[in-house]
Amino acid sequence: MYGFLLAGFMITMGTLGDRIGKRRLMLIGAVGFVAASVLAAYSTSPEMLIVARALLGIAGASLGPTMLGLIGSMFRDPRQRTTAIGTWVVCMMGGIALGPLVGGVMLEHFWWGSVFLLGVPAMVLLLILGPILLPEHRNPNAGRLDLASVALSLAAILPAIYGLKELARNGWELEAVAALAFGVTMGVLFVRRQRRLADPLLDLRLFANRAFATALSCMLINTMLPGATMVLLTQFLQLVEGLTPLGAGLALVPAAFAGIVSVQLAPLAARRVRPAHLISAGMVVAATGLFVITQSDTAVGLVAGFSLINLGAGPLITLGTNIVVGAAPPEKAGSAASVSQVSNEFGFALGIATMGSLAAAVYRADVAGTLPPGAPAAARDTLAGAAAAVPQLPAPLGEAVLASARAGFTSGLHTVAAVSAVLVLGVAVVSLVLLRQVPPVGAATTAPAEPEAVPAA
Repeated sequence: MYGFLLAGFMITMGTLGDRIGKRRLMLIGAVGFVAASVLAAYSTSPEMLIVARALLGIAGASLGPTMLGLIGSMFRDPRQRTTAIGTWVVCMMGGIALGPLVGGVMLEHFWWGSVFLLGVPAMVLLLILGPILLPEHRNPNAGRLDLASVALSLAAILPAIYGLKELARNGWELEAVAALAFGVTMGVLFVRRQRRLADPLLDLRLFANRAFATALSCMLINTMLPGATMVLLTQFLQLVEGLTPLGAGLALVPAAFAGIVSVQLAPLAARRVRPAHLISAGMVVAATGLFVITQSDTAVGLVAGFSLINLGAGPLITLGTNIVVGAAPPEKAGSAASVSQVSNEFGFALGIATMGSLAAAVYRADVAGTLPPGAPAAARDTLAGAAAAVPQLPAPLGEAVLASARAGFTSGLHTVAAVSAVLVLGVAVVSLVLLRQVPPVGAATTAPAEPEAVPAA
């Protein structure tokens, strides 16, 4: 529920921030996030927890686009903006890496709801320092929020993401296909309405900018392919190597560190080198990491390959985001930021659906000829099913089933990595050709955008 509403409301929140003020909406979202976190932590029923997570998703949707939109509005100089975006991405990556580790420790020492309180101190700090340190930016000429467009955007995004996730989970079932088709249909209606409005919820003219469209597409694919590989790698570490969730998180720390270093170095390199060259070179490094994964069947080799993927993705994440946010005028930076973040959500869901289905197909084909007689049906579908069934089997049979299932899963991971490597090399070529006109960020020549004057509280 959290992920659906987070993605569904991002475009609306990005545009709403441009209208009422990015700082104001961000602080409202922080209040909502604190309240929903406390509600989730102390939920007394499944229904209460579902409602709390839904509210968390809506509140979270107001934070990401407004934060990135504020960066785009405050720093109009490309050099300053890329540095600010790099810092923002590092904080995001650090949180993603540390969250499961800290959460695992808390679950060992506190009740299950304590994990929902992890973000509360950061939100409280934002509420204290935000009004003091952050300027307000809003579009003084923005029209009214078109509620019909809001409804259409939700009707497009929510079913589409649901359909993609169900495809990854259950294959091409009617419910998943129908949800995806309905979402696409609503998306077409949404686009048609935006073209007719004088003040649309999403300004489609942004997509006429070749650099904007190219960077956005490349980032979507980058989220889609390595994202699916990361999910499969995490499962490998737990189900093949036998690591606990905490152990798997610790094993991936080197990969997270590689990504953080790359994201920080990219803005510095972009002062002299064109983004197209940096992004393309980074994608070649990422493809190399994917190739390493195709040749590895141990945790060390796979983590090394994934570290190369993160190292190569850094320039695209930082410089691509800078291109997307910088393509919009300051008064529409929130809208551009929301498009960037929604593309990440779609990319991840699409990657899990397509690459997850590919891995599952390879697994089934591989184990069909290697599972011993008497193997349970669950072992023919997933490695998790095999692992769950093994304790109920005699020792020799259980060991044979598990060995076959692990080999099949590894084959699926290798196939996904190989296909992803080819597609990532395609991104390298596309970015090199279509982003070649984007200059290096160079020296700072433009002052930060002036914030709209707001009375002191």
